[in-house]
Amino acid sequence: MKKSLAVSIAALTLAIPCISAAEDAPASPLTANLGVVSDYRFRGISQTHERAALQGGVDYANPNGLYIGTWLSTITWVKDFVGKGSTEIDVYGGYKNTFAGGDWNYDVGLITYNYPGHGSAVPTILANPNTTELYGALGYKWLAVKYSRTISSHFVGWYGGPAYNQDTKGSGYLEANATFDLGQGWGVAAHVGHQKVKNSVNTAAAYDASYTDWKLGVTKDLGFGVVGLAYSDTNAKGSCGNPFPAAGASSYCWGKNLNSSNFKDVAGGQLVASFLKTF
Repeated sequence: MKKSLAVSIAALTLAIPCISAAEDAPASPLTANLGVVSDYRFRGISQTHERAALQGGVDYANPNGLYIGTWLSTITWVKDFVGKGSTEIDVYGGYKNTFAGGDWNYDVGLITYNYPGHGSAVPTILANPNTTELYGALGYKWLAVKYSRTISSHFVGWYGGPAYNQDTKGSGYLEANATFDLGQGWGVAAHVGHQKVKNSVNTAAAYDASYTDWKLGVTKDLGFGVVGLAYSDTNAKGSCGNPFPAAGASSYCWGKNLNSSNFKDVAGGQLVASFLKTF
């Protein structure tokens, strides 16, 4: 989920200032990136059952502030939820610019998270996982605040309501991200966010799917790419075990097609290593 790159990799990748405009060639509006992570986390939740993922994308940024792009990653979570498919494809576009002398910036846009071959929806368990969100962000120097709101009928496959038969349109994610350039290629980043899953409620079987996540990480620009190490965690409630808990389960206790003994708390704390190369 590309905009989570601010949560997983890209937000940890700090820009290197130009020495002078006269010495540098004009920046190309087209860029590409390729990366690998030891665990792909979207808003604090593992999308790969705590395994590694390959990722990459292409972006076009017009000098007037308009931009479009696409980003892909390997995933397993849809299969973990009785669906199918092993790929996520994000497509997004928007407008961003600076004001007040460049210290302030803003970004507004739309993003779709797509899961090719996800299979048919399974009532009360997995809705169509394809999701569309509108987002807006406001930043000042090293700090940025962003809000994303689901406008599709469901948010990444979640059903709402005590009978798990309601839509989750209107789910929202509020986050704050801070990045600091320490010099000599080193950087640190901090993140906190809250995911509200619309209509999700506690039941006797499981806790609701809303939660808060946070992350703290460090990066190093090696010239040929940026390596990172970050600790990610959430406060998602509920238990997880093998076999699956009969009551009071975490909404993020995921196994393989709900028939496996390999259930994991994919919202638990995890140290994530990453490498990102931008072209």
